[in-house]
Amino acid sequence: MEVIEEIEYEGLSPNAGLGVNMAAGALAGITEHAVMFPVDSIKTRMQVFATSPAAVYTGVGNAFTRISSTEGMRALWRGVSSVIMGAGPAHAVHFGAYELVKEYAGGNVEGASNQWIATSLAGASATIASDALMNPFDVIKQRMQLHKSEFRSALVCARTVYRTEGLGAFYVSYPTTLTMTVPFTAVQFTVYEQLKAFLNPVGAYSPATHIVAGGLAGAVAGAVTTPLDVAKTILQTRGTSADPEIRHCRGLADAFRIIWARDGLKGFARGLAPRVLTFMPSNALCWLSYEFFKAAIRD
Repeated sequence: MEVIEEIEYEGLSPNAGLGVNMAAGALAGITEHAVMFPVDSIKTRMQVFATSPAAVYTGVGNAFTRISSTEGMRALWRGVSSVIMGAGPAHAVHFGAYELVKEYAGGNVEGASNQWIATSLAGASATIASDALMNPFDVIKQRMQLHKSEFRSALVCARTVYRTEGLGAFYVSYPTTLTMTVPFTAVQFTVYEQLKAFLNPVGAYSPATHIVAGGLAGAVAGAVTTPLDVAKTILQTRGTSADPEIRHCRGLADAFRIIWARDGLKGFARGLAPRVLTFMPSNALCWLSYEFFKAAIRD
């Protein structure tokens, strides 16, 4: 009888090769974003300053019930095509850059004292590269997610935004995105790597380790960067607003000023619950998928 050798996923070389890491990252990114997209749509709607009472929600459950009953379940998936188009390439770049920088920074050296520095540097570097690619897709996604959005096609949305607002509209939030995602990713990767080492010190295959470590890392990183995410949403959806002040919002400082003036301190926590609810399972799934696909592709 042929004996099938069990793959020791965590026993694989940490540096599995750039191609493997990029392919695994792309598949993990598409999986992560597609599964949690409805919760992300709710988060976007809760973060904008809506003028219509029909677009003001008291919580995640209230938003889900009202959107699905008045607009249909499909409304919660509007914009997912943009995420799928962008998430694959962006996550491929993200994970490829992460593993490459971590290897060169000495993060794969067993017992090295600077491992946490290497993983933080690798995570931040990966984010700068991947966000440059993903930002336009994220703008399109959020424009399509809004209440009574006129867009049903990602390509139509992209053409309309470019024609009416110019190329800059796709990158007006990029500095804010980096301000948010560099610390987010540094925190996420550092917490993940530390928890993974703590929960699974022997490095044996353990899906539970990836789920727990990935979920907790996502929750912590998502919560602490929520204020910046609120500002990013305002910048990315400003072109659809009827409010002159929001339409002329030019950067992070303007967005923070608007949030503070209209909603005070609590305004910086708009969408906190759905953001954490999105990142806990999506990060758990992303890391589980990434580790699995990395090993599967190598095999």
